[in-house]
Amino acid sequence: MSLNQTMKALSDPTRRAILNYLKEGTLSAGEIADKFDMTAATISHHLSILKKADLITEKREKNFKYYSLNASVLEEVFLWISALKGDE
Repeated sequence: MSLNQTMKALSDPTRRAILNYLKEGTLSAGEIADKFDMTAATISHHLSILKKADLITEKREKNFKYYSLNASVLEEVFLWISALKGDE
């Protein structure tokens, strides 16, 4: 995935909040939406951007979608930042 997509996804405070909730474990789309005062469509849009950036994974079970944090992409961002700092 491109670093540009990752950085765009991380630039939004709502998407960062979603990632913070997911660091505690897998949540359904409804559980995520319940944590915000936004429409389900708006949350779905944020989840879509996070998925495109590969920051989260989606699993379907019956009529529900469950989301989990994909920490490996975040590790790539940390490595890039470390390289910028000269920590390699």
